[in-house]
Amino acid sequence: MASERDPLALAREALAGRPAWLVGGAVRDRLLGRMTFDLDVVVDGAVEPAAKALGRAGAAAAAFPLSDAFGVWRVVARDHAWQVDLLPVNGAGIEEDLAARDFTVNAIAEPLAGGKAIDPFGGREDLAAGRLRMVSAQAFSADPLRVLRAARLACELQLEPDADTRAAARSQAAALRGVAPERVFGELKRIVVAPEALRGLAELDRVGATPIVLPELDALRGIEQSAYHHLDVYDHTLAVLEQGIAIERDPEPVFGDQAGTVAALLAEPLADELDRAGALRFGALLHDAAKPATRGVSAEGKVTFIGHDRVGADLAREVLGRLRASERLRAHVAALTLNHLRLGFLVHRQPIDRRAVYGYLTACAPVAADVTVLSVADRLATRGRKADEAIVKHVELARRIVADAVRFDRARPAPLVRGDDLAAELGIGPGPEVGRLLEELAEAQFAGEVTTRDEALSFARTLARCS
Repeated sequence: MASERDPLALAREALAGRPAWLVGGAVRDRLLGRMTFDLDVVVDGAVEPAAKALGRAGAAAAAFPLSDAFGVWRVVARDHAWQVDLLPVNGAGIEEDLAARDFTVNAIAEPLAGGKAIDPFGGREDLAAGRLRMVSAQAFSADPLRVLRAARLACELQLEPDADTRAAARSQAAALRGVAPERVFGELKRIVVAPEALRGLAELDRVGATPIVLPELDALRGIEQSAYHHLDVYDHTLAVLEQGIAIERDPEPVFGDQAGTVAALLAEPLADELDRAGALRFGALLHDAAKPATRGVSAEGKVTFIGHDRVGADLAREVLGRLRASERLRAHVAALTLNHLRLGFLVHRQPIDRRAVYGYLTACAPVAADVTVLSVADRLATRGRKADEAIVKHVELARRIVADAVRFDRARPAPLVRGDDLAAELGIGPGPEVGRLLEELAEAQFAGEVTTRDEALSFARTLARCS
């Protein structure tokens, strides 16, 4: 009997005797030697009984219709380790079904019962050549989302679109405006989190899709900055993303003995199928998005972007809202944008004490650790006047405080005295004064100035007398 962990073996067992084919990305990935647990199976005949048979064979948690209009069913493993989408044949037969697909590397079918693969458009040859080629001239007009999918496959699989495919994608880029935002975000986030994300973004540029799906990024082109920058805002933004990806891959060169802390942080799941590293990539793309709107030149000729952090936080939320991202991701990236300058301000105040660190952490929470990493990527991508000295100081400070930031974001230290106890001990009623004293105590506790309940009460009495 097939293992419940092997969806392909389960599908072969459950659908034995029914004409059915493994199609699309699963075939492509198998040819590339990539593990995949997300399968598409085309069934010649009734899909519902096939899906229910597969659900029973795999003791699946669910077998349910995914699309009433297209007759698609999904079977999901009880532990969500795999899923299989079962689809009816689109057209008169499997060859006609493949002819309606997007790219030749996705238009290959393997009979579940065994036998020769069906590859009418040369997908295996294209895959071996590292080439991405549309199945037909109508591929992009049939579904303009394929413009983004081409860029995504280019960066996920290191495939190069051929000239005709790129030209057809360019001709349909404007039609992305009519595609559901959720579908756009689904492809865009896979581009942004891909190992070769910069290649994917460059492909969006080549086909003219950036102004359609991320006009705020496109608007950064040609926005010149101060002498402390060596790039315009657009190229600087891509450089920040590049530095962030480098830190994500190996934090040790930047964070030294705190590399493990940073790696664990970035690997934590966050929202919208993204971990904190993925959210940080969106933060890198959007952290300076308000610079065009806030650019100014002082009387002395200095370029300024006053308030771009605050305005940018609202803009980041707006962009992700337009893409139908979750509220958690919107809030997280907005907070990264709002606070991305704070560590740089702290660098200029060195040497700093624990109270200053506490002020930074409370201002940035709950993204103090994430924004510390983002600020380092930002600093590494800023190589204008006096860059080397500034980078060293910035990185040193980030190393000093990142572990504190991780702990602080997760849970503030338990207070030495509660508000009701404090009010009773000092003989004051509840109100703003209690809140002020508690915050002062929390800062003193973080700084190591008070370590016990008695010390905290004594400290609070002194504060109350001086107020």
